[in-house]
Amino acid sequence: MSKPGPRSLEWGLTLPPLFWLTLFFVVPTAIVLLYAFKPTELYGGIGEGWTLETIRALFTRSTLILIYRTLYLSLTATLICLILAVPMGFYIARQRPKVQQLLLMLVVLPFWSSFIVRIYAWKSLLHPEGMLKQLLVYLHLVSEETVFLYHPWAVILVMVYVYIPFAILPIFAAAQKFDEQVFEAAMDLGMTRLKAFFKVFLPSIKNGLFGAVLLVLIPTLGAYVIPDMIGGPDTEMLGNKIVQKTFVDRNIPAAAALSGVLFLGVFLPLVFQSLVQKRQGQTHTVKGGH
Repeated sequence: MSKPGPRSLEWGLTLPPLFWLTLFFVVPTAIVLLYAFKPTELYGGIGEGWTLETIRALFTRSTLILIYRTLYLSLTATLICLILAVPMGFYIARQRPKVQQLLLMLVVLPFWSSFIVRIYAWKSLLHPEGMLKQLLVYLHLVSEETVFLYHPWAVILVMVYVYIPFAILPIFAAAQKFDEQVFEAAMDLGMTRLKAFFKVFLPSIKNGLFGAVLLVLIPTLGAYVIPDMIGGPDTEMLGNKIVQKTFVDRNIPAAAALSGVLFLGVFLPLVFQSLVQKRQGQTHTVKGGH
């Protein structure tokens, strides 16, 4: 009996996860996107035939404002996470193993409690009668009329708190592989520590940075619990509108159309990362050939 060739072995390993991915991701996504081209019945549900009215409704002023707000809140939270996570990942990577373990444990410690419990804790903290508001009023840093809840920056603050571990961990993993001697050599050649950090360290961990951006941006784009509990009318995001269209309005085609927009918002960064990595691989291949 002949042994299976490399190609047969490759297909044998690839087909099961490919089948699983197609069945539970590609097919449901295709069904949802098809629903966006169906009409809505008068009393809710999916009507007969096909229409483009639901797609045209995406280009109304209110929907475009909703998409803009979702991008603004998500990108702002991702940028802040990145700004905070880069020095933290750099610092953790340069510590002794025991200190690294302790710091990493502190990074993932919030995951030991429920996501909803943590959001409720922030809601209590930011409440007009909460501890933070009372302390700042006592210190005469804010007035009694100051409101922290139901504000876009409150939503961004809580999103940063929730998702910053997803930025720290990939940056730490990339920084741990960074050759410290390259950093010291750059300083010996006349660079300041800050300039070496930006000119040498950051380009060396770009894959970790890409990973951090994706791990934060993708869940923040689809966030609806945080805006619902912390925010107000000015912080409604696509996720909130999809939930409303599905369970309150029972307008499944409209919810499917908005889900398609959200799908593109999640899918396009992944395609961009794939193209960048492919281009980098081709560049390395050309250089290796020379």
